[in-house]
Amino acid sequence: MSKRNSQAAKTAARERLRAEREREAKKAKVRRQIIVACSAVGVLAIAGGVGFAIVQANEPSTWEKAADAKVVAPANTSGTNGTTVVMGESSAKNTVHLYEDPRCPACASFEQTVGESVNKGMEDGEYKLSFTIGTFLDGNLGGEGSKNALSALGAALNVSTDAFIDYKTALYSSKYHPAESTDEFAKDSYLIKVANTVDALKNNKKFQDAVEKGTYDAWAVKMSESFDNAEGVESTPTIKINDKKIENPSTVAEWETALKTAGVTQ
Repeated sequence: MSKRNSQAAKTAARERLRAEREREAKKAKVRRQIIVACSAVGVLAIAGGVGFAIVQANEPSTWEKAADAKVVAPANTSGTNGTTVVMGESSAKNTVHLYEDPRCPACASFEQTVGESVNKGMEDGEYKLSFTIGTFLDGNLGGEGSKNALSALGAALNVSTDAFIDYKTALYSSKYHPAESTDEFAKDSYLIKVANTVDALKNNKKFQDAVEKGTYDAWAVKMSESFDNAEGVESTPTIKINDKKIENPSTVAEWETALKTAGVTQ
């Protein structure tokens, strides 16, 4: 190779190198522009996400909304906001009043051992049966199962008093009542599963819609407030016969004795 050709080759090589550097510089500039643009979008997205999270955090919960919502009282109720629930023959001179919480294990035990006898006395006309249901265990244990179950009980009560009694019995049964540390009743699907064991509620679309839409959530809040304001009620279950609190019976025999002592039966 001659010196002249070698020089021309070097010149050409330098031109190619310069052109390549220019192309790389342009590519680097484009990359920087893309990175800056993406960073700006990322910052905006993060800012938007933070803003959304703040808004969400400040949004009232379902039950906070229910506390301010218009109350839809179930059928078969009376009194302010429908918080008076009384069943049985209106002519019955005596009243048995039960104060319970859906998540309460002691209530479940009471219902499983004495509940059938309590219901039978009402059906036989020995007394009227009144219910005030609270949700304080949600506050003590965390969760919303008691409130959700109470709302579902309202949906059952709207169907009929028998549906209410049978559904309450099913919720407190050994098969379906969860440990108080769990919050199964917070799941609409679980409440509907239990309801499908009750003839009046099985595949009852109106009942299921009320549970899923929270139709009786506001009523449940008011019922719970009624429980909180009840005189002499400090635990569940609390049982009053003609407004006098009795010692909770653990057997049917003790329940029958309590009725006799209160003068309900001979």
